[in-house]
Amino acid sequence: MEPVIDQACAAALYSADDAGLDTGASLLAADPSADAAAHRRGEEFVRRAWERGWQPADVVRFVRRELDEGGAALVAALITAETARYDRLPPRWADQIAELPAPAPRNRPDRFGYASALLELYRLLLRLPATEPVGPPPGRASEGPHRPPAHGEPRMLTRIRALLAKAEATGFPQEAEALTTKAQELMARHSIDEALLAARTHGGDGPGARRIGVDAPYESAKAVLLDAVASANRCRAVWDSDLGFSTVVGFEADLEAVELLFTSLLVQGTAAMTTAEAGQRAAGRKRTKTFRQSFLMAYAQRLGARLAADTARVTAAAGAGGDDAPGDLLPVLAARDVAVTDAAERMFPRTTTSRVRGVNDAEGWTHGTAAADRARVGGRSPGIDR
Repeated sequence: MEPVIDQACAAALYSADDAGLDTGASLLAADPSADAAAHRRGEEFVRRAWERGWQPADVVRFVRRELDEGGAALVAALITAETARYDRLPPRWADQIAELPAPAPRNRPDRFGYASALLELYRLLLRLPATEPVGPPPGRASEGPHRPPAHGEPRMLTRIRALLAKAEATGFPQEAEALTTKAQELMARHSIDEALLAARTHGGDGPGARRIGVDAPYESAKAVLLDAVASANRCRAVWDSDLGFSTVVGFEADLEAVELLFTSLLVQGTAAMTTAEAGQRAAGRKRTKTFRQSFLMAYAQRLGARLAADTARVTAAAGAGGDDAPGDLLPVLAARDVAVTDAAERMFPRTTTSRVRGVNDAEGWTHGTAAADRARVGGRSPGIDR
């Protein structure tokens, strides 16, 4: 006779209706001796996700998006149990596991409800598509472009992180602008220093990749903002709208800068949008969705143009005013750009472009553009003409 867990999975996981789910949950709820086997089966599904290129944060984000917070808590418990079996985890996994939601307690609120939620989660995990890996799964050594980062964080990145945290926390726009400007200057200089050091020593690893969540609502505007930040920092971003994340390809120092700056600019932009929206409501406006979409898209487009201009300015200044003549610096940076493009095209040989829709609110666009101007980064050069 088949074990209860096999019967339950056969009934629930390969059918699209609730009847099969109820049958499987009833089988598990009626047999407490099957609990351990049921959770081992879940850990197996999580292990398969690693083999398909997923990482802990990706799985939790996708489960939360497709199910709910309860499903995210269930999968967090499975991830914690599954990853505990490894002596060593891939780079950045420890941070992702530390940020998991609190694991769901077993068999709560009742055995049937818990078993039903568990099987619904397993149904989703079973159907996770394969995705391009951005690092090795647990138990495998790093290879190719996915080598682990150096131990510890460079002091420059620690300073950048502190500056951006202060920019997000301050209530004074001028102070936030000054702090973010200084952070961007340090990012650009750090990237150039890393490139020159690698060229001189003939060392350094090739491009790597990391995933950054692009969460609802207004995912398209957020993806455009991330793409702008990535491009300005010599990286490439590829958005998967179905899975809810972008994969950013670039050199390690640049990847760190992209994630830090994108997160900070999104926080600043959301705060500015909330303030502008409050003013619109005070004036009697009721519709807000189109305002927010247009605001964030304008914010992303405007910052993209500014960041690109600032990167060019900082690069030119570094080549002209430092120990390295432009003739030495520009070929080094060009070679890194080619390496990033080649790596991105190997990882994603079949990308497509799509037209962004729903940007039709003039007030939202105007306020978003103004917010991007206030979040000016990269230097004190004159602003871009409207």
